[in-house]
Amino acid sequence: MRDEIRVRIVSDADTVVARQAGRDEALRLGFSRTDATFIATAISEIARNITVHAGEGEITLRGLSEAGRQGLIVTARDEGPGIPDVPAVLRDDYISDIGLGMGLWGATRLMDEIDVSSEPGKGTTVTMKKWRGFDEVGSLLGTG
Repeated sequence: MRDEIRVRIVSDADTVVARQAGRDEALRLGFSRTDATFIATAISEIARNITVHAGEGEITLRGLSEAGRQGLIVTARDEGPGIPDVPAVLRDDYISDIGLGMGLWGATRLMDEIDVSSEPGKGTTVTMKKWRGFDEVGSLLGTG
């Protein structure tokens, strides 16, 4: 596996860079074009959350091999205000005071696994995984 790719997020332009890096890495790892687009879109959503809510942060991308599966792990970190109620923002009926409120919820629909760790006043870490060759219910389909 390659070393991880790091993209500093401080502006909307960085969101584009992170999105493209995610798409490129997904294709390099053998994901289908459709899955690469899902990954890129999820990265866009999370990177936009960083610029809107925290001002700055970082996204890292790394190939993943676990229990015989191949995938991509995307980690987004910031030191912003944090999320006081993580389960609430993951619900499909959540409405944000800032933005469309689709960021985290949308990312959960595009990736296979997502974990959100946040502490008010200390920041947020979002870890997303996409597995090659799995559908949305996690059953093995073959190569993506």
